[in-house]
Amino acid sequence: MILSVDKVEKSFGARVLFTGASLQINAGERYALVGPNGAGKTTLLKIIMGLDAPDTGSVLFAKDVRVGYLEQETKLASSRSILEEVMASASEIVSLGERAEKLQQQIAAAGEAGGELDALLREYGQVQDRFERLGGYELESSARQILAGLGFHVEDFSRPCAEFSGGWQMRIALAKLFLRHPDLLLLDEPTNHLDLESVQWLRGFIAGYEGAVLIVSHDRAFMDACCDHVAAVENRRVTTYAGNYGAYLRQREENLEQMRLKRAAQEREIAHMQVFVDKFRYKPTKAAQAQERIRRIEQIRQELVILPEGHRHVDFKFPDPPRSGDMVVSLENASKAYGDKQIYDGIDLTLYRGDHVVLSGPNGAGKSTLMKMLAGVEPLNAGSRSLGLHVGVAYYAQHQLEALSEANTVLQEIDAVAPGWTVPQERSLLGAFLFSGDDVDKRVGVLSGGERARLALAKMLVAPEALLCLDEPTNHLDIDSIDMLERALTRFPGTIVLISHDEHLVRAVANRVVDVRDGQMRVIDGDYDYFLYKRDDLARRVEQADGRSEATGAQSRAGTVGRPRAGTSSPEEPAAGKRTREQRRRDAQARAELNRRLKQRRTRLSTVDADLARKRARYDELMAIMSSEGLYEDQVAFNRALAEYGALKKEISVLEEEWLDLSAQLEEETSHGRS
Repeated sequence: MILSVDKVEKSFGARVLFTGASLQINAGERYALVGPNGAGKTTLLKIIMGLDAPDTGSVLFAKDVRVGYLEQETKLASSRSILEEVMASASEIVSLGERAEKLQQQIAAAGEAGGELDALLREYGQVQDRFERLGGYELESSARQILAGLGFHVEDFSRPCAEFSGGWQMRIALAKLFLRHPDLLLLDEPTNHLDLESVQWLRGFIAGYEGAVLIVSHDRAFMDACCDHVAAVENRRVTTYAGNYGAYLRQREENLEQMRLKRAAQEREIAHMQVFVDKFRYKPTKAAQAQERIRRIEQIRQELVILPEGHRHVDFKFPDPPRSGDMVVSLENASKAYGDKQIYDGIDLTLYRGDHVVLSGPNGAGKSTLMKMLAGVEPLNAGSRSLGLHVGVAYYAQHQLEALSEANTVLQEIDAVAPGWTVPQERSLLGAFLFSGDDVDKRVGVLSGGERARLALAKMLVAPEALLCLDEPTNHLDIDSIDMLERALTRFPGTIVLISHDEHLVRAVANRVVDVRDGQMRVIDGDYDYFLYKRDDLARRVEQADGRSEATGAQSRAGTVGRPRAGTSSPEEPAAGKRTREQRRRDAQARAELNRRLKQRRTRLSTVDADLARKRARYDELMAIMSSEGLYEDQVAFNRALAEYGALKKEISVLEEEWLDLSAQLEEETSHGRS
């Protein structure tokens, strides 16, 4: 046992976060802590770290356990270089190294053998042994490897910490934690400020980490890759599951179905006994039996299964943008530099209607700059940018929220951009972005940074433009809201340019990938998995070509095979961003064929949707009827209602299963059609 959280309770005023929350983490286990925003995940981490106190309950650690904690926000004002800052965090190793040096000096001064020298030699051996076991000799190389894995360039290692922005300072804090190698890592949203490649490095690091890990994250692909347990904050308790996030969802649904069945059986038993009680309570010959049933009803009510809050499935259909021309945006011979630093030099890129483009590449490669160039936010130093017919541009980034009015309420901000929408429609949209109840009446001026970001994203999607440029849109969203956004973007008929560290979202949305690195740009017409295949295939071909070059002097003099120069094409691929009229015609034919194949399934899905809505409405009516005391006085009506209730539950279950199958088939067909 590394950590034990035992029956913790925590409230803020009338709001109860936990009642009897318990969790035990053993050595080597990697837990994901999940739950909706506001459920108390960060509060639980702070209670574990002793930064907040529980109302009741206890937190215990194993003896001599070293704990590392990464908060969501951090600020380093140090003038030390990032390499020095990271290495200094390994204080035990540094202290051991300093002690070893001091002991060497004392041993040299001690002279001939004696009791003092023997004691110094013994201590020196112990210090050296621990120094070596903790990786003291590899301290600097380990620090450099970790910093490189988190996206820092070698030239950054000597820069002061204070020069870096908040997102990069979070990476420095991560590097400090990893170098210390604590027995228990507590990480609160560690992927929020990472790019896709750094997230991939991090999940590999966590998957191979020897200590125990507890992670709060909304990144499903990340949790699937590196977690082997899930702790879910549900109904003010913590429920643990074995397996990754995908296994948790399956187990949770199976458990939930069993709980539904048990509760339904309990409710039926109560209803039957209540009929007897109401009928015979005041008859002397049956009074004892009625009292026994009353006691039994009370007992069952005390044991009544409490169903956990279900995941919110908000399926909001955003309005379609104005239909644009085939060409949406084009960069021709475009160049961009900041001072002496040249980012792009003479690049060409054209995006078409229906393109859902993901910009991939390491941090600092120029992804955000390219997005700003496409959006018209950053002027070009040379070259031209062209917009297609009827193309409007919407640009979203975390720090561009100036359009929000401080004096407006959340609801007023949405109302201003949603003419013709009803208040329930506006509340439904805001609920998808975590604004519910009285939250919609908050003034913008009192919103946190995350709340402002969510509101700005919601405003953009009320009336989307033909070209959406989204830079890390999932930060500050919980998993249910990310699901809603994913479905909306997948069905969006316009053009999307997306930067995201959420691999699940990227896989769902992308049908083109623009890879940006080393000042060059490479376009892959296919989804993210196809891009990964092409990237690996290219790396293999480069490696093979390098091997052949070394084998023959002539090939060596000719140079190794590498990435095609900007503006040129490899034999297998067209130049970046260039698609011929014939290719576009074939793409259109493929889309038409795909739509023809899917029409029948979509029609059936629409029918099932309508049937489900009708039967669920009747189910709700029955629940209201069965809650009426008068029903139980009429045994015939009660039996009829109960029979219809049972039949409806089965019908709804069958329809839901068909709906899921059809949705999965449509999703699979669509993804195949894209590739």
